[in-house]
Amino acid sequence: MGSRSGTVAVPGSAALAQVGRLATLGWEVLCAIPRRPFQFREWIQQCWFFASVTILPTALVAIPFGAVIALQLGSLTQQIGAQSFTGAASALAIVQQASPLITALLVAGAGGSAVCADIGARKIREEIDAMEVLGVNPIQRLVVPRVLAAIVVSILLNGLVSVVGVLGGYFFNVVMQGGTPGAYLASFNALAQLPDLYVSEVKALLYGFVAGVVAAFRGLNPSGGPKGVGDAVNQAVVITFLLLFLINVVLTAIYLRVVPPKAL
Repeated sequence: MGSRSGTVAVPGSAALAQVGRLATLGWEVLCAIPRRPFQFREWIQQCWFFASVTILPTALVAIPFGAVIALQLGSLTQQIGAQSFTGAASALAIVQQASPLITALLVAGAGGSAVCADIGARKIREEIDAMEVLGVNPIQRLVVPRVLAAIVVSILLNGLVSVVGVLGGYFFNVVMQGGTPGAYLASFNALAQLPDLYVSEVKALLYGFVAGVVAAFRGLNPSGGPKGVGDAVNQAVVITFLLLFLINVVLTAIYLRVVPPKAL
């Protein structure tokens, strides 16, 4: 039996097509951000929604995360005789790595899944098609406010996680492991530098953008029916997590190459 031309599937072609469509949506979102009219009311509502579903879980996750890092590093530094650097090591680990990842995971898991479900429900009810028929750009009307809300809330939550994580690490290192407050703060001041905070905020910005775009992409392309929307939500969360860890590796490698370490 012969096969007709154009029916042979190329391995990986579907995945590459999805990557291309996702990148295209990201570019369309960037192009639509400066366009007018800007949906300011929708953006404020989405910012409030993202903040309301992520602030408490983020703070509750940041405390034990900072404690685990402080306890582990405190035990390690005691073994190698470098207790004076516990504060710097734990604080830098929290600010540079833990804070952006915790923020992004919760923004993607709590807020991104809701965005994907909302847009997916609109899609299967053909509201998106109706907007296009009426000449309304669904990306500018629905996607841009949600992506910008994810970015803003990610940046703000990153600062919250950094503060809460560092304070939690300080408490557990000083109170639980008998460290001295002066050594903790002195080591942090000796090794930490302002670019550490900058790269953390840049990571949070990119993570928020990726989480919003992936959630919107899967919401705009459900497989069909309510079950398809549920599958799209699960796929959006998984894809976002994978992309976040990949982006984190790339940004960390670039940062360590570009920014020299602070001299003691």
